[in-house]
Amino acid sequence: MQTLVNYDELPQIVLEFVGYKQTVQGRSKLTADEYALDIRTFLRYMSAKREELDIKNMTDEEFAAIDVSELGLDFIGSITPDEVYDFLYYTLNERGNQWSARARKLSALKSFYKYLTISKKYIDNDPTKNIEGPQKKTSLPKFLTLEESEALLDAVQNDNESRTRERDMCILTLFLNCGMRLSELCGINLSDVDRHFESLRVVGKGSKERLIYLNDACREALKSYINVRAADEQIKDKNALFLSSRHTRISNKTVQWMVYKYLNLAGLGNKSFSTHKLRHTAATLMYQTGNVDVRVLKDILGHEQLNTTQIYTHISDENMRRAIDNNPLAKPRRHSQADKTEDDDYSDSDDD
Repeated sequence: MQTLVNYDELPQIVLEFVGYKQTVQGRSKLTADEYALDIRTFLRYMSAKREELDIKNMTDEEFAAIDVSELGLDFIGSITPDEVYDFLYYTLNERGNQWSARARKLSALKSFYKYLTISKKYIDNDPTKNIEGPQKKTSLPKFLTLEESEALLDAVQNDNESRTRERDMCILTLFLNCGMRLSELCGINLSDVDRHFESLRVVGKGSKERLIYLNDACREALKSYINVRAADEQIKDKNALFLSSRHTRISNKTVQWMVYKYLNLAGLGNKSFSTHKLRHTAATLMYQTGNVDVRVLKDILGHEQLNTTQIYTHISDENMRRAIDNNPLAKPRRHSQADKTEDDDYSDSDDD
């Protein structure tokens, strides 16, 4: 599996921590890579700061060239809370990180220092202990309407020049009907699909497996694609369900590129939609039009906590409020003084 980070660039203690997250805590390879990336960024920042380098005016190449592979526990244990705060300000003001990216970086650091101070007791100082995460902006997730979803599927169906039309149709159909994550879809194996096409198995966050049941559209799309896949005599990854043009397991980036391609063809390229928005779309359509209980939706999406799923109930509430506001009679009626009669002063007249 492709890695996001060069592990030769990391200190030994970080390698040990990342291995602990994978083997003991069961985190996925992708999650472990993200921890490693965030900790490496932090250590590069701290190294540059301690050496009094001009971090603000560094190019990306100069920052990436900072060597942290030899940093040890003495350095890592000497870091103060103020320096962690400085790092968070740096990620906001110089790197333009939004709330989610800054919260993820702080979470990685908290987990790292918890491992060092509690799990292993290598050091006594945890500079992240009393630092609260960036305040989350509450916003409703973006999603495609039913009409936009149909236009997206039509764009694939009408793309007669595509050599991967059946594959792309199957991917988008699964996204829009099942609400799976991008990494879950790319990780599906042929053996994960029930031989009767009734369900398939995905591996979600924390390497947790769940079963996704398939409807008629998913079954038809899967059958069409697998028939085409069976004719490919150059397959290099026999296990992978979805293959790239190189006949290997499809990558996240290839799927993202494909989604953007068809969003543009469907006339939706200017609406800031993305692959993850298709997951939001599936969840929203299921909740709003399928009379799905929010607890059932939680299990379908593979959420750990119910409050994560409840954002889709808020979407429904927001739509109801908007529907009321858009009623053509929503504006108050105003009477001029000249139109007012004596009878207008009596609400309990015998004529009512």
